[in-house]
Amino acid sequence: MAVAEVQMTHRAGALETVPTTAEQHLAYLDSLSGGTRGDQVSFLQLPSWSAVKDGWRAERLGWFDGAGRQRAAAQVLYRQLPGTRRSFAYIPDGPVLDWADPALMDVLQLLLDHLRAAGAFAVRMGPPLAYRRWNGATLKAAVGPGRRVGDVLPDVVEPVGAAVADRLRAAGWRRCGDDGGAGDAQPRYLFELPLVGRSTEDLWSGLNQEWRRNIKKATTAGVETCLGTGEDLPAFYELLQVTERRDGFRLGRSLPYFERQYEALNAEEGGRMRLYLARHDSEVLAAHTMIVAGRRAWYQTGASADHRREVRPSNALQWRLIRDAHSLGAAVYDMRGVPDTLDPAERPFGLMRWKLGTGGQVVETLGEWELSLQGAVNKTLHRAMQAYLSRR
Repeated sequence: MAVAEVQMTHRAGALETVPTTAEQHLAYLDSLSGGTRGDQVSFLQLPSWSAVKDGWRAERLGWFDGAGRQRAAAQVLYRQLPGTRRSFAYIPDGPVLDWADPALMDVLQLLLDHLRAAGAFAVRMGPPLAYRRWNGATLKAAVGPGRRVGDVLPDVVEPVGAAVADRLRAAGWRRCGDDGGAGDAQPRYLFELPLVGRSTEDLWSGLNQEWRRNIKKATTAGVETCLGTGEDLPAFYELLQVTERRDGFRLGRSLPYFERQYEALNAEEGGRMRLYLARHDSEVLAAHTMIVAGRRAWYQTGASADHRREVRPSNALQWRLIRDAHSLGAAVYDMRGVPDTLDPAERPFGLMRWKLGTGGQVVETLGEWELSLQGAVNKTLHRAMQAYLSRR
């Protein structure tokens, strides 16, 4: 069943779930940008993001009260299980709703009713909530052989995140990866740099000595940072391939993927996706992408050359991104995922160490949660889908 054909609504109490247009969905997310829930608005919930995802089709849902006011939203991505007419439903960094609402489970039940009627056999969602937080100083003090972030007493346990986790478990939801199965599609541990109430001077003093020294080196060496355009994406992609080979990872993204992403996000709103370049002697030595939405700015993908690393182009470029995120009014500069290791002997710790130097904090999110919709057939299809995705 095509999502476009599903026009049902579901009601519970004073709320009803209604399919909305991309324009309505975006207008609702924009209305949250200046409020306390603005930092819950993720680029993964933008209508433009659905245009980036090959093999998925999108539907937007709104929860409306009796007066017609929208109270929540979700962009649902559906992936059809090969050989069937049924789909797996995925809500990355969503739904966008009041997770502290005592009636939360009633609201989610409306979602489940709609997805079941739309032909979904299972759903995965990623509540945009923090669970635990560690300040940089806390983690630096805990670095040692065999140590993991989860071994360290957090500086903050977020009460809403903890309560929502308990409520989801009680309702039968399974946190991805907890039983040894497939883990989250999005990073569980994020690195965030708070920007609210801070001046540029505060941000500079928050950098560690190594970061400040490297930025000064880049300036002295004549490294220049600037905004690029879509025409610079091939240079960015070439550097990304160099970075993947050097650091031993593989994103699995093609140049057309980044071109599609850049075009779709900026067609929705100019400057939503930004490409930054660091040049030295007219040669591009580093390139980073940043996405801006709601009250957040995300450092998405970074790439750098193997040569002339002594002029520190990546440090200079990150400092440019941080300052631009601050000037754009972002409350948080989200540097995305970090490994959970605190062991200096493990290669991934290098990324953790690099990000800790900015003076931010590690945040464990609530993670992604899955639920098979009622029925033995749906549970069987869910297992088949997990096996299918694990082979891709």
